[in-house]
Amino acid sequence: MSVTVILYDRVMTRWEPDARGRLQLAAMELYVERGFEQTTVAEIAERAGLTERTFFRHYADKREVLFFGQDELKERFVSTVAHAPDDAAPLDAVAAALHAIATDFESRRPWSQTRQTVINANPGLQERELIKLAGLSSAIAATLRDRGVDEPAASLTAEAGISVFHVAFQRWVAADNTRELAQIITESLAALRTVTANG
Repeated sequence: MSVTVILYDRVMTRWEPDARGRLQLAAMELYVERGFEQTTVAEIAERAGLTERTFFRHYADKREVLFFGQDELKERFVSTVAHAPDDAAPLDAVAAALHAIATDFESRRPWSQTRQTVINANPGLQERELIKLAGLSSAIAATLRDRGVDEPAASLTAEAGISVFHVAFQRWVAADNTRELAQIITESLAALRTVTANG
């Protein structure tokens, strides 16, 4: 599988802006070159032309470079579900959220591809990603309950929505994929509805 690595200009000086972005790019380069476990925070900071102290101002640890933005993703998902029309079916509310975040992701496909390659190569990171997805599912289920959806329908719908997202995302970052995430999500939702209708 070919991997797109986003490079940056190494002549950046210590006081230039966007330290977070520089640390992200430096970390991703090193994770691809050396492997996640073999890369240290000191090496990331050095390649970015920054200090370890600066790194820890932006990230709790080197794993969070890969998972930064998850809180914003959760907020976007939850907010879209919460503000769906009152008469929207639970799955329709979740589908609206899926399409909302698909738009956010589209411009970040090269980054997402490289990030997923790093995660797929490390069982600990895979576990962390599953934990993050489980947390997202729980938040969506809580939002559906706030909308008056009873259990187990709220939890089942949330889990189904996250499954659609996970499956669609994996297909979207595949090296041979040429379609947009929104299109793959639409197809995945249609497949889910077909399975549940025929069940």
